[in-house]
Amino acid sequence: MRKNLGAKPYIYPQPVLIVATYSEEGKADAMNVAYGGIVNSNRLQINIGVRHKTSDNIKAKGAFTVGIADVKNLVAADYVGIVSGHDEPEKMEKSGFHIVKSEFVDAPVIQELPVSLECKVEEINQYDATLRIVAEIVNVSADEAVLDEAGNIDPARLGAISYDPAGHKYLKLGEAVGTAFSDGNQLK
Repeated sequence: MRKNLGAKPYIYPQPVLIVATYSEEGKADAMNVAYGGIVNSNRLQINIGVRHKTSDNIKAKGAFTVGIADVKNLVAADYVGIVSGHDEPEKMEKSGFHIVKSEFVDAPVIQELPVSLECKVEEINQYDATLRIVAEIVNVSADEAVLDEAGNIDPARLGAISYDPAGHKYLKLGEAVGTAFSDGNQLK
């Protein structure tokens, strides 16, 4: 038997994305974005409130990076989601995150996060108090520690976390349970 839960944002897994930007003055900021994902092979979308410092920075700079939050950096990833850059000018310093400037866009890369997507804004639309931002992924950089022997990201080594919107928990991802574009062949 099924139970109706109402209109809820229950997509599993829901990635924990850390969006990093520079202000017009060149100060780095980052926030934990709950709603985002891939649009196609070289684009992603994030949805964030209009009142965030990150929203202001994205509008000003037209660029941002998206770091994939992992188990090792869970506390800092949560911190940048609960503290506003408008209220805490030393937010990045307090998070413990260290940044370097992206080689591809005018945005910071957080060194501690093992995978970073470097993005150039293509479209911003506002719906009520939320911005829907579509951006081109111009580069992905990854810490070699999370790469397998073939140079691909190894999900087990990555240790990415997912957000559970029903229980307000973070979950660890990484266990392989099948092979995409192959396992379904059993039903042909």
